[in-house]
Amino acid sequence: MSGFNKVVGSYEEALAGLEDGMTIMVGGFGLCGIPEGLIEQVKDMGTSGLTCISNNAGIDGFALGKWLEGRQIKTMIGSYVGENALFEKLFISGEMEVILTPQGTLAEKIRAGGAGIPAFYTATGYGTDVAKGKDTREFNGRNYVLEESLTADYALVKAWKADTMGNLVYRMTTQNFNPMMATAGRITVAEVEEIVEPGELDPEHIHTPGIYVQRLIKGTFEKRIEQRTVRSA
Repeated sequence: MSGFNKVVGSYEEALAGLEDGMTIMVGGFGLCGIPEGLIEQVKDMGTSGLTCISNNAGIDGFALGKWLEGRQIKTMIGSYVGENALFEKLFISGEMEVILTPQGTLAEKIRAGGAGIPAFYTATGYGTDVAKGKDTREFNGRNYVLEESLTADYALVKAWKADTMGNLVYRMTTQNFNPMMATAGRITVAEVEEIVEPGELDPEHIHTPGIYVQRLIKGTFEKRIEQRTVRSA
């Protein structure tokens, strides 16, 4: 990796500098659009004490479920956790702190962090446990909760295609949390299916400009389906 070329040759290089106790954002929604190889590399590194920001925690034995198996996550900030039995066990036992956040609020906290906005008011959660300990204000007769933005030491995202300068294109629903997380990491690492030369991507189709991406790696993906439902013959 040199100059404007963001491509790295190994997962070790992609995650160089990652240390215990850091905060990591991980893109994806369920198992859709997750950076599978980067998640596996963090598992293999054994990095622990992590604060993980992600919509959910994968499933047992796959995706972020592997970090749970290794007891690598100290604090989980997410929105939906219903597909992982180990997650429930770690939370109930007190081994892992869980900060549940309404999904739209989580998305906006990340977007705001990437935009340099320290906090914002939202009506979501007012009068519930979500608002406990937070500043509240009334605007035009409606009550709002102050939510602080989120940033991370590393943002791990998955895209469909990139050029060597780190410009990213996502495919369909894999956009989910990936574009906003790409802007909110001090170091953003993108794992992609295809890398092309500069100029090969239509500028109007680029979702994340390369200025937000520090490292880029071509991966291979299982693309496991979270819950497969089929109709009987």
